[in-house]
Amino acid sequence: MGYERIKGELAGLCDRVSASSVRRVLRAAGIDPAPRRVSSTWRSFLAQQAAGMVACDFFFVDTVWLTRYYVLFFIEIETRRVHLCGITTNPTGGWVTQQARNLATALDERGRVLRHLIRDRDAKFTRSFDDVWRSIGAQAVRTPVRAPNANAFAERWVGTARRECLDHLLIVGPRHLGRVLSKFVEHYNGHRPHRALGLVAPEPRHSETQPAGLEQIVRRDVLGGLIHEYDLVA
Repeated sequence: MGYERIKGELAGLCDRVSASSVRRVLRAAGIDPAPRRVSSTWRSFLAQQAAGMVACDFFFVDTVWLTRYYVLFFIEIETRRVHLCGITTNPTGGWVTQQARNLATALDERGRVLRHLIRDRDAKFTRSFDDVWRSIGAQAVRTPVRAPNANAFAERWVGTARRECLDHLLIVGPRHLGRVLSKFVEHYNGHRPHRALGLVAPEPRHSETQPAGLEQIVRRDVLGGLIHEYDLVA
């Protein structure tokens, strides 16, 4: 308890004592004031709860025919594993809830224990959407208004997908967009090194620890050579 707090407690007992007097008495008795409480920041909350946390968001892609498609995705905070859940021109609340139900069932079957889902305040995330996650023991956490950094992991993935993939391609339609994003997500989850994971992918490819010679390495082109993947010869 701090000096001012003790002064207030004493004032409530009709005993007026200054904070300096309280400090002098405590110091004479060898008692230090209580340390300041460290407030829990959003960053520390994410770090502590990452093992059971998933974030979700939308982003849009315009085709060469000027049709706009909305993409729903989820990302596991601890592993950075991305789940591509759906593409549509009209993301209604019912459609979003169904995609969430499909993913929640898949994660539950894999034994993934979720505690929190981070989402923004988009009206498409309805009460039924939150109920899907509540049914498997996860609580929906809404980010503050106009605070994209509160959902930084999802926002960062959108930027990565645009810079490394979508900004270099002309999308024709939903099937084309689905194939492109599926390939990129497969690359992102299985091959692309992540600094936050010690330069390994969310789904490590192999446990090879010995350096390999050039004759043991093969290059595989993805999305017509837009992305190159390197692996050991089988």
